[in-house]
Amino acid sequence: MKCTVLLFLAAHAAAQIFAPGAKLEKIFEGGHLTEGVAAAPDGMVYFSDITFTTETKMQAGHIMRFDPRTRTVSVYRSPSGMSNGIKFDARGRMVAAEGADYGGRRITRTDMTTGKSEIVAGLFEGRPFNSPNDVAIDEKGRIYFSDPRYLGHEPMEQPVMAVYRIDTDGSVHRIITDAGKPNGVAVSPDQRTLYVVTNDDGLLGFDRLPKGAPARKGRMELNAYDLRADGTAGFRERLVNYAPEDGPDGLVCDTEGNIYAALRNEKRFGIGVYSPKGAELAFLPTPERPTNVGFAGKTLYVTAGGSVYRIPTTKTGYRLP
Repeated sequence: MKCTVLLFLAAHAAAQIFAPGAKLEKIFEGGHLTEGVAAAPDGMVYFSDITFTTETKMQAGHIMRFDPRTRTVSVYRSPSGMSNGIKFDARGRMVAAEGADYGGRRITRTDMTTGKSEIVAGLFEGRPFNSPNDVAIDEKGRIYFSDPRYLGHEPMEQPVMAVYRIDTDGSVHRIITDAGKPNGVAVSPDQRTLYVVTNDDGLLGFDRLPKGAPARKGRMELNAYDLRADGTAGFRERLVNYAPEDGPDGLVCDTEGNIYAALRNEKRFGIGVYSPKGAELAFLPTPERPTNVGFAGKTLYVTAGGSVYRIPTTKTGYRLP
């Protein structure tokens, strides 16, 4: 009886998050590893397609564009510099984290009107980043990004895998050094919390190890950091501990502050929806292991495997005013 009640409560919670009768719709397939999905102010949806240099063609990634009106997908930029996380700032400019493995290892910003891009962070203390992974932007225009390393042949010249902040004057600051191997980052709608995923697979180059080689995994967590007015951050609490299973990848928030995270646990993969305190509100299984999520109004887009999906929700995604 207790189990039945719990299942009913879980289903009821999911119904409060996702539109009644809603199902995942596949809008793209055939990619290498899709990531970083985000909606531009004009309604176009962009996502990364991360290629791998172990394949016969070294392409250094693509940024793809989906038009919801025509349901067509086209190449926006190729090569992408191995772009991963993508966000749009308050002025509608695309901010992308470019990773390693023949990528840019930098943060770029693109004017969507002219198509011209600028490098907003390429070095820290005169040395290249490890492999910028995900980005978030606050209402003051400051950019936050994670810098782990999951693959790539390039030497690692930073002393730690950290989270950085780029101020509007272009200065770069290392603000979190205790997140283990940081991955997804998101700023809460009230601007008081920086959510940071810790996803430590125990590897610095999974593409360079023999298939099946054992590795000791580390912390797998969703953590909340106090985000102060000056842009510094301090650890507040661990919201969810996924160890010993894999933790999340990318994440976003809705306007109510709920967290939508791409969970990569092989035994239970899909989209987990959490309250700001870390209570699970809903779980949406996905056909493939997801990598990231992004809102376009009340539609949630999901990157998973080499595909992209979408599903209607009852909540509105948070976006910069």
